[in-house]
Amino acid sequence: MKIALMDSGIGLLAAAAAVRELRPDADLVLSSDPDGMPWGPRAPHDVTAHALAVARAAAEQRPDALIVACNTASVHALPALRAELEPGIPVIGTVPAIKPAAADGGSVAIWATPATTGSPYQRDLIHRFATGAEVTEVPCPGLADAVEYADEDAIGRAVAAAAALTPPGVRAVVLGCTHFELVAERIRTAVRRPEGPDVDLYGSAGAVAAQALRRIGAGPAPGAAPSGVLTVLLSGRPAELPAEALRYPEGLLLRAVGSAVRTG
Repeated sequence: MKIALMDSGIGLLAAAAAVRELRPDADLVLSSDPDGMPWGPRAPHDVTAHALAVARAAAEQRPDALIVACNTASVHALPALRAELEPGIPVIGTVPAIKPAAADGGSVAIWATPATTGSPYQRDLIHRFATGAEVTEVPCPGLADAVEYADEDAIGRAVAAAAALTPPGVRAVVLGCTHFELVAERIRTAVRRPEGPDVDLYGSAGAVAAQALRRIGAGPAPGAAPSGVLTVLLSGRPAELPAEALRYPEGLLLRAVGSAVRTG
């Protein structure tokens, strides 16, 4: 079994780690685009072009499924990716977990990149899935970049700024960018108020990992022997995990199973 994941950078680590935990025996292909990142400021047609290039590099490894572990690419490029790769390779997109976060009503904050915050795409998800909740959209300028480069000071500043825009007493926070899942506990600590309710965080990594397995007819087997091989592609070039990835538990988990470079 081989699962490929794609993103502009290391935001794919959370979903990759979720796949690894469900199936330690699965081979993983991580395909990212350090030469072209960030994708967020790019025009939609440009995002699609970069996403297709990254997906094609992953497809050369002949995976059983491809996870688009990037909110920006899922918004702008998912139809093009599916048109090119399916049905041969099932393509699984990433959607912010607004529906489960808003299921119990109350106050919900959606942390996302400035480009996504207030976008028609996000507003449509709120309209469809969060009508019973009080929703605050929180822009997080600089947070994705800070996470990408593992810049601790910049992460702290960006998280603090977004927390200041998050209403007191918020019940749930949706992590609307895959990079944010790598600093989830820092976000939880920042939005927690003294004597306030516990704050639930809603990411997408676990859901897309499970969906990828369902699409290929495989079930979870967390007790399987950790035999999966890791292949890393940086803008199509075989490589090792970037040093920044190893600053996060998810990156260390992936490396612990073993790493190999494959060229096709």
